[in-house]
Amino acid sequence: MQVREMNASDWEGVSQIYAQGIATGFATFEQTIPSYESWNQAHVEQCRLIAEENGEILGWAALSPVSSRCVYGGVGEVSVYIGAKSRGKGVGKLLLEQLISESEKAGFWTIQSGVFPENEASIHLHKKVGFRFIGKRERVGKIKGIWKDNLLFEKRSETIGVD
Repeated sequence: MQVREMNASDWEGVSQIYAQGIATGFATFEQTIPSYESWNQAHVEQCRLIAEENGEILGWAALSPVSSRCVYGGVGEVSVYIGAKSRGKGVGKLLLEQLISESEKAGFWTIQSGVFPENEASIHLHKKVGFRFIGKRERVGKIKGIWKDNLLFEKRSETIGVD
């Protein structure tokens, strides 16, 4: 298994894994797969990663800006999705560890994730790679008419923004 930079040509495999995440009902508030153009605009150009093995995409990770305000330019929102057949095999850990490294190279001092309380595997993964629990955002959004809470996790850079 290897991690590499995501390319536009990976979108078909990425979007299939995204659809699998949506189908769980606890991976995202999104209910439909965006077009590549829309997804591309919503994510920063750096820090787009693919985990693959024998040419098959197993999972992906990327960062979105948390705000258009310049003071938050070093804060990114994590997206990490693992294909249904690849869950529980260390793909997420590999992707998040690489994303942490790449985010620091790109000048991010904080990366954060919003995780549904039901998504125990994601909670465990984030804690495993050094994210800390910040708090719970109650009834922050709806999926199919049902209010959902979101748990906020963050990982601060150990070298950027410590002065």
